Amino acid sequence: MPFKLLQFHSQQESETGESCDNFTDLDLTHCFVGTSLYVRLLLYTRSNLDCGRELNHHHLSSQPLFSLSRPTAFVIHGYRPTGAPPIWINHIVHLLAEQEDMNIIVVDWNKGAANLNYFTAVTYTREAALNLTGFIMMMEAEGASLSSVHLIGVSLGAHLAGFVGANLKGKIGRITAFGLRGAHGHIDFYANGGADQPGCPKTIFSGKSYFVCDHQRSVFLFLCALNRTCTLTGYPCSSYSDFLDARCLQCETFKPASCPVLGGVLLDFNTVCVPCVSELMYRVDMVTWNQYLRWGVVYIRLHSGRNVTEARIDHKLLRFEQYTSTRLLAQFDEDLQHIQKISLRINTGNVIGPRYKIRLLRIRFTPLELPERSVDLVLMFLKRNQS
Repeated sequence: MPFKLLQFHSQQESETGESCDNFTDLDLTHCFVGTSLYVRLLLYTRSNLDCGRELNHHHLSSQPLFSLSRPTAFVIHGYRPTGAPPIWINHIVHLLAEQEDMNIIVVDWNKGAANLNYFTAVTYTREAALNLTGFIMMMEAEGASLSSVHLIGVSLGAHLAGFVGANLKGKIGRITAFGLRGAHGHIDFYANGGADQPGCPKTIFSGKSYFVCDHQRSVFLFLCALNRTCTLTGYPCSSYSDFLDARCLQCETFKPASCPVLGGVLLDFNTVCVPCVSELMYRVDMVTWNQYLRWGVVYIRLHSGRNVTEARIDHKLLRFEQYTSTRLLAQFDEDLQHIQKISLRINTGNVIGPRYKIRLLRIRFTPLELPERSVDLVLMFLKRNQS
């Protein structure tokens, strides 16, 4: 298989006086003028986490820090419209090194990815994939096992990783891809449905973050999982609407194992300033006893002292009728440890008409991650509907 080797050299010294090879740092001028593809492979190990060493594409033995006996992870960035290095590169290098003693190779194709014309960068992904394919083939020829190779691609880098996997006939040990639409892997995680993410701007007036926040969240969640600051469970479901309707809160598919956890056995991923955003989810089972059919959306508040957190179940109108059991999924932004009061409000949207009463026979709140903390109210009570 033919492949093209392109290299670009950039160095500076570390605090100890060592010569370090850094990620290519460009600016908007380069993006406006346009860049041609250059691929650099920057090696990091536990011995040089803060001082990258550029690998020679033809002579692996020229870099003593690289070991064919260790597993190798390739980190592949995506489109770089400003030319600046990704802010998450150093974090992912350090966190990967904490997981296992491995070769971590940052695939620096910033010259190529940094173009004002997005489609120019797209065309370079296949050429860069041929470059990386040739390097991995050379690794294999010198004794490395393809099963020990892990490709981690972000956005266009995910496409690049997929091309490499296809070039090598699916023999790569593992590919982790972020920012792709649709189903591509053995297991596909869709954080918060894969669309709008908690904490991201909702309007274009927020500037650049409106365009990149949702898209980049997958990388931050991966870092968060590697750092073990969040437990992010994936529930198998045919659609996000079914998940919001609380139809997919069981894990029978994976028994006797539990549902897959991002960063766990099945999939091994905050920036300095962005915290791990994770919502606390409750399964809400309620039995209503209405004489007449009512439609509305549900608001649930958890109270702990002066602290209050609210879940709005408003993705569609819900149906409440006589002696009907309803299961809801309530997502709260905050986990209150000592809940003193739970209030529930059903809004029919009827501004002018009368207020109705919703009769509840029973309601149970069960945290999905902590089912032992369920709250079960079995006595009949009435809660006045507010329009």
